[in-house]
Amino acid sequence: MSKVQSTLAPVTPISNVESITSDYVATLTTVLQQLDGKQVECLVNALLAMKSAGGTLYICGNGGSAANAIHLANDFTFGIHPGGNALKVESLAANSSVLTCLGNDIGYDNIFSHQLTVKAQPEDVLLVLTGSGNSQNILNAISRAKEIGMTTFGVLGFTGGKAKAMLDHALHFDIQDMQISEDTQVIIGHILMKALYQELKDV
Repeated sequence: MSKVQSTLAPVTPISNVESITSDYVATLTTVLQQLDGKQVECLVNALLAMKSAGGTLYICGNGGSAANAIHLANDFTFGIHPGGNALKVESLAANSSVLTCLGNDIGYDNIFSHQLTVKAQPEDVLLVLTGSGNSQNILNAISRAKEIGMTTFGVLGFTGGKAKAMLDHALHFDIQDMQISEDTQVIIGHILMKALYQELKDV
């Protein structure tokens, strides 16, 4: 046997980063297979009906979900119709002065619900973004929205928490990972943006 034939190619060990990357991609892919297009269609139809009635979409979340709420408010203001026939939309997490005032004066649990008390109408829609589904300020926002007569939607992770049963419509991804949960929020939002763009682009 020749020296070349008898020499085995060295095996390169998979690094921790490579393993984390492949596991993350595989998990996210599996989780997204839980998504039901009919649920997305239900939300699209609700937002179109809201728009026709002159209503506003309010979005809220904490931490990374708060950033996602602001991101999606941008997409729904411009991305779905650059010409201006988009949604009236507001992220309840966007105004730091309002958030710090309400957090200081009436408590962090009420930072979203109080804004709905001041601004919201029955023709409006609330979209909550939450990993656990158990944050009290999210639960209070859902309760207040239902008292007002709003339609409520949520994108949830983990078990769905208490929010799942409270919402009119829950898009729930059963995943015990906060980062994956937050990824699903943006993905749902981008699907909505594309779907609404198709519906409104010729209007």
